[in-house]
Amino acid sequence: MPIDENCIISSYIANPFLINGLKFDLRLYVCITSMEPWRIYIYNEGLVRFASEPYEKSLGKGAKYAHLTNFSINKKNSGYVNN
Repeated sequence: MPIDENCIISSYIANPFLINGLKFDLRLYVCITSMEPWRIYIYNEGLVRFASEPYEKSLGKGAKYAHLTNFSINKKNSGYVNN
C-alpha cells in the first residue's frame, strides 16, 4: 500500500534505557525519497532531550517531569537546567 503523506513513527518503551537515571529521547531527521530502490537521507545533526527528574518504574503516569522529555513541559520544573 503506497503512503502518500508525511508521518511520524514513535513507540512508548515500558522499560527504557536511562542516562544518569533520566529518560531521554533521540530525534533523528530522515527523508525517504524512494523505496524501490531504497533511497534514504539522514541529516548529520540530531537532537537529544532529557527528562528533568529521575525515572523509577514505580512512578505513576502523573510524574510528568520523570516521563516526558518535552522542553515546553520541563522548563516549568523548578529543577530544570537549561544549558
